[in-house]
Amino acid sequence: MAQVPQTFLDGLAVRTWCGLALRALGRARAEIDAINVYPVADGDTGTNLYLTVESAATAVEAVFAGYETQPGYATQPAGPTLADAVRAMAHGALIGARGNSGTILAQLLRGMAQVLAADGAQPHCDGPALRLALRRAADSARQAVAHPVEGTVLTVASAAADAAERADGDCGSVARAAHEGARAALAATPAQLSVLARAGVVDAGGSGLVAVLGALVEACTGETVDTEPDRAAGTPDALPGPETEAEPDPDADPGACAAEDGGPAFEVIYLLEADDTAVARLRTRLDALGDSLVVVGGDGLWNVHVHVDDAGAAVEAGVEAGRPYRIRITHFGLGDVHTGGPRPPRERAQRAVVAVVPGQGLAELYTEAGATTVLARPGEPPASGELLAAVRRAHAREVVLLPNDAELRDTAAAAAEQARTEGVRVALIPTRSAVQGIAALAVSEPGRRFDEDVVQMTSAAGATRYGEVVVAEHRSWTTAGICQAGDVLGLIDGDVAVIGADVTTTAETVLDRMLQAGGELVTLVVGDEAPETVAAHLETRVRESYLAVDTAVYRGGHQGALLLIGVE
Repeated sequence: MAQVPQTFLDGLAVRTWCGLALRALGRARAEIDAINVYPVADGDTGTNLYLTVESAATAVEAVFAGYETQPGYATQPAGPTLADAVRAMAHGALIGARGNSGTILAQLLRGMAQVLAADGAQPHCDGPALRLALRRAADSARQAVAHPVEGTVLTVASAAADAAERADGDCGSVARAAHEGARAALAATPAQLSVLARAGVVDAGGSGLVAVLGALVEACTGETVDTEPDRAAGTPDALPGPETEAEPDPDADPGACAAEDGGPAFEVIYLLEADDTAVARLRTRLDALGDSLVVVGGDGLWNVHVHVDDAGAAVEAGVEAGRPYRIRITHFGLGDVHTGGPRPPRERAQRAVVAVVPGQGLAELYTEAGATTVLARPGEPPASGELLAAVRRAHAREVVLLPNDAELRDTAAAAAEQARTEGVRVALIPTRSAVQGIAALAVSEPGRRFDEDVVQMTSAAGATRYGEVVVAEHRSWTTAGICQAGDVLGLIDGDVAVIGADVTTTAETVLDRMLQAGGELVTLVVGDEAPETVAAHLETRVRESYLAVDTAVYRGGHQGALLLIGVE
């Protein structure tokens, strides 16, 4: 679909940019993975960049969805401002950043957001503002890398900013100049980094950035651009082939090419809540432990990436600095591990269940039942790459996927489709709540034929009505009327059915309405923020008012909702 030409960048254009960048990286993902030789030839740079932008795009879409549900939007669709959109883009990229290049891209987007969302910024940005944003992006990304190396995505980003600074005109002109500068710099990367010259390829991370900048040009102008490296502007002839070797970079980090000669065995990534002083100490400690250190973020939230031999020490350093979470430890060549050493290859299981769960308590319950879990923290839905990683981690020939959230159905479908291309038979059961997932898991029998098991699990999930009790975050229209911030909302099958002031009273009303249609088992999943007495009160209500109905109670932990209710 043709884009409407724009000479400026506003909130809607940022949304368009994210969508186009995701599409461009989706097309180029396999090719970028194939040329990934630096800093580790693990063949995942394209995938990591795609997942990082996917997280950014999801955050921007969430901001737009929030505006579209506000009263009066239908008659006066103002939409998110430029500041709203770029902050969401940067935050989404930060929390979803994957790998070395994805982490650097997150910092590039954050640097742009610092300029475009600055106090007093206009509703849209013009050419000079975009030039400044691209400069800030390149400089901040370089500062985030412990030992910057030329011939990488950092070089491409700097060249884009340099070219943008020489451009005159509107955002379209600046974006075009940045893109052309990046293409030329990308073509020259083999002459700057010997590992690229030996492999006869350009830098993978830089190639991804060229695609992202090409999407920016299209978002601003509506014009599709060439994302191939500008070979004529780079090396004198063609790109170096396998037999052509560039001069070694004397300033390169000596550990950065460690994958070639027995370097660090693990990649460690985590989000970290910590202050600036603690992060400064963390950088020093991690730099002594390994290489490829990139720490991006700010304002109390950071994304930490490092290659080390001692993964435990890298995590412990994070614990000393603040609160690390979403910890990912990858052993190069062996996939995800959570131990201090490599795992021996193991035989594939015949069948596994992969489920998204909203809290640690449910994660433990599902794990005890034999499922592989993906934790969805409040406000941080998992991306398709996380679900795909869980499918791979399950290491089975057949996988049943339980998204447990209506809004994750498309994300889960994308993960399932990718897993199928890798030879895994995947069935997606469209569970909309964790209590439906519990019902499905309860009837699963690995000894049954796969199709029969999927039918039984789907039937059990479909026969389970689900409800939840939450606190409204802001004033809004609902199917039960207007609610105010702080009101207690009772939802049944996804729709607001009750607006109340008391958690226990609202929960009882929801439960009574759900049991009007009958039921044999009530499942209660209690969150950490719920009153301690609510479960006992509801159990008593069921025992005294509904004969022959059993009750099962679980602790959900920090799950977002105060209470989840299932009726089978």
